[in-house]
Amino acid sequence: MTQTQETPVAFLHGVGLDAAMWAPVRDALGRESIAIDLPGHGQQPPLTEPVTLKDMADDVLTRLPERSHLVGFSLGALIAQHIARFHPERVKTLTCVSSVCQRTDAERSAVSARLASAETDFPATVEASIDRWYSGTAVPQSAVEATRRTLEANDVQSFVHAYRVFAQGDAEIAHELSRIEVPALAITGEYDPGSTPDMTRRLAAAIPGAKDVIVPDARHMLPVQDADVLARAINEFIKDSEGERA
Repeated sequence: MTQTQETPVAFLHGVGLDAAMWAPVRDALGRESIAIDLPGHGQQPPLTEPVTLKDMADDVLTRLPERSHLVGFSLGALIAQHIARFHPERVKTLTCVSSVCQRTDAERSAVSARLASAETDFPATVEASIDRWYSGTAVPQSAVEATRRTLEANDVQSFVHAYRVFAQGDAEIAHELSRIEVPALAITGEYDPGSTPDMTRRLAAAIPGAKDVIVPDARHMLPVQDADVLARAINEFIKDSEGERA
């Protein structure tokens, strides 16, 4: 009976990826969960025109459970923040994995350059992403190649539309973070070069009462590199928020 009443965990992936990336975390979680393809990704139709963070959040809302422990990774974290801010009745807890937050001028310049590269040389963008996400890790090559295949399968125009939201979405949501009222966790890898520990600390400072966790030795693809660690952090956070722990 308890199992049927359990609030599910809903996972939102990052730009260029799909719901399948969450399989290792869902396996380790031991809770009811669902992973959703973002607009323009996975089984969803390609994006054919520019969209905003709100547009993507509104689309995701139509496919979310009535209420969930919402977990977003990278672009998915920005979408999750938007949902938690404007539709708090749909979110029991918010977990932001490898999320950008309040980019500095240098960080904005770097992501703008990556956006421009995606528009002109998509194959190079794929390889740069693989290097940035996995270089120096012990992630099995089979998992790295699976990520590469997912990235390569993207419709390029659709990817660019989604990447523009990733590049600009943190500025759109930044001034709303202080109004998020649900329990929140921000977590990233110690060596994530794009969603840095400093960004995670900024995010936790911006959302009232939020917690931050930095995972030692991890890079950007925390759900793949350290699925067990991430699942444990999510479970502990949910239990703390629900008063389940002694």
